[in-house]
Amino acid sequence: MPTASGIAIELGWLEDEFAPDGIDVRSLSESTSREVRESHFDHSLANSFREGGNTPPIWSRSRGADTRLIGVTWVDQYQAIVALPESGIRSPADLAGRRIGVSQHVNDQIDFMRGKSLRAVLTALELAGLTSADVELVDLPEAETYLGDVAAPSGTLWPAHLQQAILRAETFALIRGEVDAISVNGSGGAALDALLGAVQVVDFGRHHDRDVRISNGTPMAFTVSGELVRERPDLVRRYVETVCRAAAWAGDNRSRALQIIARELGDAEEWVEMAYGEDLFTSLKPSLSAVVVDALENQKDFLLRHGFIEHDFDVSEWAAPELYD
Repeated sequence: MPTASGIAIELGWLEDEFAPDGIDVRSLSESTSREVRESHFDHSLANSFREGGNTPPIWSRSRGADTRLIGVTWVDQYQAIVALPESGIRSPADLAGRRIGVSQHVNDQIDFMRGKSLRAVLTALELAGLTSADVELVDLPEAETYLGDVAAPSGTLWPAHLQQAILRAETFALIRGEVDAISVNGSGGAALDALLGAVQVVDFGRHHDRDVRISNGTPMAFTVSGELVRERPDLVRRYVETVCRAAAWAGDNRSRALQIIARELGDAEEWVEMAYGEDLFTSLKPSLSAVVVDALENQKDFLLRHGFIEHDFDVSEWAAPELYD
């Protein structure tokens, strides 16, 4: 995801901030241990920070992970249901009676892509006054794991080749005619649309209703190990302040910020601009405002309702607003 954390890392600001204390700041991607890199999903690594899609941290918190929510970032992105031109599907109402692909990553702890796909499909149907009973949801199993088998030499957990690989099942199912429509999002989705010559059945990434735009990536969650908040809140505050400074820098240095974000996403700058728009560079600052916390609560309720998490919790109690005092 496009994050201020990624910018702060790329600029070396986090390393510079903590070096005088004798503290090393390292990316999960530097580790050759699969278990360490999996902390991006289960937050099992002590003294760790994570900023990105909201499903994994919600999932880990629901399972009892000792984490605190230290920020939420609302970055609007391209989100759509697409079909091939020959399908004849042109609007959400045309989805009635059709087969819609839903990804199913079978070798990962938490299938956040399936949650993303399902929410997109159900939202599109709701906009047309339809329900899941009016269509056929087709599971599309994918054996490729989100993190791959080895650490990425590029320094990101999400190298470009892996970004493409995790879309394989949905893309080929659409091309082969096994499904009539799939969900796409972000810069990778924009690039895939161009490859397929796809028709945008519904684009809800810029919908006037913010609730329609909620997904795994909107809003993003910024979390940290709970013990670190309890034992060294000063370090957490400094980390948050550095990330917020990077967010401000992005607004003043858009060209360079675009380069950094495109590298993090593993996509060309053109696709990033198309998918996220000009507002991206002024939307990267995390906060714990009531609006974004409520949006995260909305997403948590969706994940609970559809079985992606088993245990409920209060997002506002998860949050640590004292770090902004």
